[in-house]
Formats: sequence, structure tokens, C-alpha cells
Amino acid sequence: MTTLAKRLFSEFLGTASLVAVVVGSGIMGESLAGGNIAIALLANALATFWGLYFLITCLGPYSSHFNPAVSLIFFLKKDLDFKTFLYFIIFQTLGAICGALLANVMFDLDIFQVSEKLRTGSNLWLSEGVATAGLILIILLSPKEKTAIMVASYIGAAYWFTSSTSFANPAVTIGRVFSDTFTGIEPYSAMYFILYQLIGALIGFVIFTFLRK
Repeated sequence: MTTLAKRLFSEFLGTASLVAVVVGSGIMGESLAGGNIAIALLANALATFWGLYFLITCLGPYSSHFNPAVSLIFFLKKDLDFKTFLYFIIFQTLGAICGALLANVMFDLDIFQVSEKLRTGSNLWLSEGVATAGLILIILLSPKEKTAIMVASYIGAAYWFTSSTSFANPAVTIGRVFSDTFTGIEPYSAMYFILYQLIGALIGFVIFTFLRK
């Protein structure tokens, strides 16, 4: 298997696994929380923290962006060429969709769903921009050996300090469209989330560039 093929498979597998963790833990948390949304969100946040840490640690030697916004920044840094950047986006998005479908099946739900969960409003869009800008800064400023724990910790915290619960990932946002469960998002809302995630990523990159001058 070529190096590029391994990197693409890693992006697919990592993003699929991440979405399965996010969606699956959301379903389990909601079913066990007895209507207590805070407990469901806590379970969801903790599972995402652990999942991200393990995935980045294990797949990091191959490729561990799992996020088109992150790949965009590495393309702008000239660490990815344009063809590889496009491949990354495709495999991340396909992985995210497959991860959501897998979670649906694991919990004995209809495999093909489209979420009806409305998530809209300027406060949520701002939250996605802030969450994604912060994620980019964490990734770019972290010592390489600490990236996994720092990214996982940041996303776990951002579940709670952002009103949007910090999707901060266009591929994951698309994947969550395909599960009408606790962590789902309907397609119209997803478009705005993705727009503000990309804006946030660019802002994070600008701040990083300023700090490093």
C-alpha cells in the first residue's frame, strides 16, 4: 500500500470512528440519562474526549486530521499539495457519513436517516467560529507530542463553553446530518455551521501567523 493510500485510509477510518463515537455516545447517553440533558451531554463529551485522544495517538503516525478545516490550514501552510488536500476532504466526508450510519445500525435504528434537529441562530454560528478557531490554534501551537491530549481536552471543554456544543468540523457536521438522534443536525443548519467553521479556521490561522511573526 502506498504512503498516500495509507494516509487516506487513516483519514477515512479516523473520521468514521470519531463520528461513530460522537453519535453512538449521544444515543447511549440520551437513552440512559432519563431526560437529563446535562448528563447526556457529559457522557457525549467524555466519550468524544477519550475517542479523539486514542484516535489521534494511534493514527497520528499515518494521518490524523479527521477534519477538512484542519486539512485546509495545512494546505495553506503548504504542508499538503492541492490533490492530497482534495482527497483528504473526500475521504474524511465519506468516513463521517459511514460512521453515522454505523452508529445507527449499532443501536438498531434505521440505517439511512436525515436529521430534523434544528440548530440555528447567530449565537450558534459564532460558537462554531470560536470553537474552530481555537481548535486550529491548539493544533498549530501544541508541541507535537502533546497534540492528541491537547486537542481532545479542548474539544471536551468546548462541548461545554460553546452554545453549539463545538462541532468544529465540516466532515463531522455532514456525518451528523445522517442520524436523527441526540447529536444530529438538519441539513440547512449544517450549511451555516460549515460556513462558520471555515471562517473560524481561517481566523485561527491568521492569529497563528501573527503570533509567529
